[in-house]
Amino acid sequence: MEVTPTTPKLDLPLQTRISLAVIGMYIDFTQKKNGTVRRRLANIFPPRDPAPVDDTINSYDVVVNPTSNIWFRVYIPKGHKIEDLPLFAYFHGGGYSLLSADVKMYDDLCTDLAVKFPCVVVSADYRLAPEKKYPTQYQDGIEVLKFLDNPENLAKCGLENANISRCFIAGDSSGGNLAHSVNLSACLTKFEQLKVVGLVTIQPFFGGEERTKSEIELDFKVPFLNTQRTDLFWKALMPEGEEYNRDHPSINVSGPRAVDITKLDYPETMLVVGGFDVLKDWQIKYYEWLQESGKKVHLVNYPNMFHDFCSFPELPEYEQLIIEMREFVYKLFNKSKKGMTTNA
Repeated sequence: MEVTPTTPKLDLPLQTRISLAVIGMYIDFTQKKNGTVRRRLANIFPPRDPAPVDDTINSYDVVVNPTSNIWFRVYIPKGHKIEDLPLFAYFHGGGYSLLSADVKMYDDLCTDLAVKFPCVVVSADYRLAPEKKYPTQYQDGIEVLKFLDNPENLAKCGLENANISRCFIAGDSSGGNLAHSVNLSACLTKFEQLKVVGLVTIQPFFGGEERTKSEIELDFKVPFLNTQRTDLFWKALMPEGEEYNRDHPSINVSGPRAVDITKLDYPETMLVVGGFDVLKDWQIKYYEWLQESGKKVHLVNYPNMFHDFCSFPELPEYEQLIIEMREFVYKLFNKSKKGMTTNA
């Protein structure tokens, strides 16, 4: 007897379901089928937040490059010395063509990370597609790290005592892809002081020409992200040309054209995967590729979560993710601190 596959179901709070429906409509209203974006509409929603300053946090914006308008937002928890805290460079999601570091969802997330770890967060902004095509976003990301590597820049922005030699890179969705790619560039860059000791990729936005099992089985059955929308994001990002298909190494990072990382000092990695994410199979391929390349990687699976659940603080999994990230970061931070003390 043939068994009809069951449609996956998510038991989510009403607030979350409403938010996910709004996000889906937002993507469809802003993304045109030709790969362009209704930028005026995209800039209206979600609202931008000023840098938060309250009893728990000091925050301010720093311009990296006034010509290209690259900047980042700093979050420093009150009651702590900067030199005692990890430095956490974060890249926001949005499919490379939407959102920014100062939208409320990322302002809230980075504030939580800074206070609950605690750590110093540098939330990097970058130029958006399709107005700026690949590799602009990746170049902007490594420019932020090069800016932080300069002692004069650190002094100007109040981070002269930051742990630049024990830096972590992180991001979610397209920001998770950027975190991997910026880290890859960092492995190939000769910094004066900066060293990346850990990488956190939250449901990174990877893909490929072949449709995976999760893309086929979960397509249009899970919240807001489906293959139609992922394809539009890739179309907005990538230039014209056969070499810029979905098997490009910046998209299919572990595919046939992947960069050989076996001889690189690739840092220990935490990879977050959700069971109701259409991209989960690509993320698992990344996990297996890191293992095969001889790199340390920790897979953290949330089987009942959808893509980018880290933007929804009302979920219990949100708090659990912060705990998991904190444990990963401080394990490596304390280990590297011990190593520095021993070498001294």
